[in-house]
Amino acid sequence: ITIALTTAGCPLRATIKRDCETRVKSLPGIEKVKLHWDELNAEEKARVMERARKYARDNASPTEIQPTTRVLSIASGKGGVGKSSVTVNIAASLASRGFTVGVLDADIWGFSIPRMLGLDARLEAKIIDSDSTRPKIIPEERSEGSGVLKVVSTGLMIDTEETALMWRGLMLAKAVEQFLRDVQWGYLDYLLIDMPPGTGDVQMALARLLPQAEMLVVTTPALSAQKVAVRVADMARRSHMPILGVIENMSAFVTPDGTRWPLFGEGGGVRLATEIDVPLLGSIPLEPSVSAGGDSGTPVSTGNTGAAAAAFNQIVERLLSDIAPPLDLSSCSAHTISEVSVSVGNPRK
Repeated sequence: ITIALTTAGCPLRATIKRDCETRVKSLPGIEKVKLHWDELNAEEKARVMERARKYARDNASPTEIQPTTRVLSIASGKGGVGKSSVTVNIAASLASRGFTVGVLDADIWGFSIPRMLGLDARLEAKIIDSDSTRPKIIPEERSEGSGVLKVVSTGLMIDTEETALMWRGLMLAKAVEQFLRDVQWGYLDYLLIDMPPGTGDVQMALARLLPQAEMLVVTTPALSAQKVAVRVADMARRSHMPILGVIENMSAFVTPDGTRWPLFGEGGGVRLATEIDVPLLGSIPLEPSVSAGGDSGTPVSTGNTGAAAAAFNQIVERLLSDIAPPLDLSSCSAHTISEVSVSVGNPRK
C-alpha cells in the first residue's frame, strides 16, 4: 500500500501505519502488509486542504454568523503592532462604503475596540424570538457613513475600562463561543475579529467554530515582529485557515519636509509576505493622527486626508476588488436548495 502524506515528517505517521496494518490485516486472506510512503505535491495538498475545509464547514457547530458573511480574522504574532487599530480602521472604511460590518473584540483580556470606536454603552440581552425563552445579546451599533458597525466586546460588559478580567484560557474560548452563538448579529456583509496576539485558546476556538474564517496578518517592519508573525501563519495553515495577506503597520515616520524615518526598521512586511507566500496588502505610515483617532473614537480611515488614512483605504479597496469581495450566494444552487429545504420543514443534515 502506498500512502501519500502532506509532509514527510507527519507526526501521525506511526498512527496511520498502525491503523492501516490493523484494518487491512482484518480482511480475509491478508497475512502481511507492506507500506510505501510518499509525499503529496503542492497541487494535491491544496485539494486535500480544500476537502478538509469543506468537511469542517459542513460539520461545524451552528453559530449566528450567516454563510453570506465574509469573516476576516485580524491576527498578529505579538502585541503592540497595532492590530486593533488596523481592525477598527478597516471596519470603519468598509462601513463608510455602505456595508454592514460586525466587529468582534476577541482580545478578551486586552480589549480596546470600544474606546477606539467611541463606545461607552453596556451590552444587553433580550428575547428576540417569541418561540424561544433564551435571550440573545444585542451588539452595540454605530453608524459610519452609509453603513453600520455592530460591535461586541468584553469591554462593553464590565463596570469600568480599568477592570481586569482574570479568566483562565478555557474561559476565553467559551467567551468567544458565546459571542458567536448567543449574539444576535443579524445580517453582516463582513465580520472582523480582532484576535489576541499569539496562537492560544482563542485562535483554536475560532478555527473550530468558524471554518470559513480567513486571516490578515499584521506586523511592523521590525525583524522581531516579523519572525513571531510567522508562527501565526503556521497555526493558520495547520488549521486550514486561508491567509489573505500581510499588513505592515508603523512602517515609517514621515516629517513635513518628506524625510522618512524608519523608526522600527524596514522591510518586515515584505519579508513576512515573501516567507509565507501571500501578498503585502499595504504599509501604514507612523502618524500621530492614527493614535489620536483611536483615543478619541474616530478612526482615521474616515474623514481624514492624511497618508495613513489613504493607506487604510487603499487596503480596503484591494480587499473589495479581488482579495475578499463581499460574498453573494444568491445564485448558488446549494444555497437555494438549503432555503427550500428549510421552508418545507426538512432542514438539510
